[in-house]
Amino acid sequence: MKFTAALLLLGLLGVQGQFWFGPRSVSEVSTLRRQLAEQQERNQTVRQQLVRLRAELKDLREGLEMVEEKARGELGLIEPDEIFVPLQK
Repeated sequence: MKFTAALLLLGLLGVQGQFWFGPRSVSEVSTLRRQLAEQQERNQTVRQQLVRLRAELKDLREGLEMVEEKARGELGLIEPDEIFVPLQK
């Protein structure tokens, strides 16, 4: 009986030792969770920058198209291989 109790106590101490100090211990899991939260914050920041850059790129593309359209329509600018046909108003 004493041998069984001692064996169970040693097993319990071994499991507790692994839980607190071994691989995947409480402190390591806590550290990994903190690192995960930090990485998720960095990812969110990069996502926001990406959205801003995509919007800026869209504005630049549309802005250039608008400038080109205005130059063609109001100033009659054409490229070398085009023929300009003005619209009658």
